[in-house]
Amino acid sequence: QGPTGPSGPPGKDGGGLTYIRWGKRTCPSIPGTTLVYEGLTAGSHYQHTGGGANYICMTKHPLYQPGTSTVDYGASLIYGTEYRVANGQAADSNRINSHNVPCAVCEVYTRSKQLMIPGTYQCPSGWTREYYGWLMVERHNLKGRTMYTCVDNYPDVVPGTAVGVGGALMYHVEADCSTGLPCAPYDAGKELSCVVC
Repeated sequence: QGPTGPSGPPGKDGGGLTYIRWGKRTCPSIPGTTLVYEGLTAGSHYQHTGGGANYICMTKHPLYQPGTSTVDYGASLIYGTEYRVANGQAADSNRINSHNVPCAVCEVYTRSKQLMIPGTYQCPSGWTREYYGWLMVERHNLKGRTMYTCVDNYPDVVPGTAVGVGGALMYHVEADCSTGLPCAPYDAGKELSCVVC
């Protein structure tokens, strides 16, 4: 074994984490939190049975590798994601329904753990709340499968996207307390909260 090489440059405070703030174009104004990039929420089409099973935060400025072609030979397709919110539901349906969902990738240097808790908007003692909002996912009777996502309580929209063309969709989540989830404390018919700590 040879001699030890020179030390590399110091890292960024020795730790940190990244998370996606769904439904917003910015990161929360919490000390130590910075925006990595603003993006567009995308996923598989709600009527397709194949493709990905999660939402992703796509960059707004794609770069294609040299040699990329437009040859279509059975590629999987990805679509922008729209809010689907009915009148009277918790999120402001008149402002966001059928608009595309923005996202922000945030980096936090001052924390080393991140947790999304469905069913509440408060963090456990000792945790810092990054944001809270609404638990959302593809609708249960459609073909798409997506991950449960915590969308910000005051969601933004992607400007110029109120067209309602489909693609990937996000709906509120409500508890069905007839099968496994107890009707007390869960309340069937109420939109579930979530928090990112």
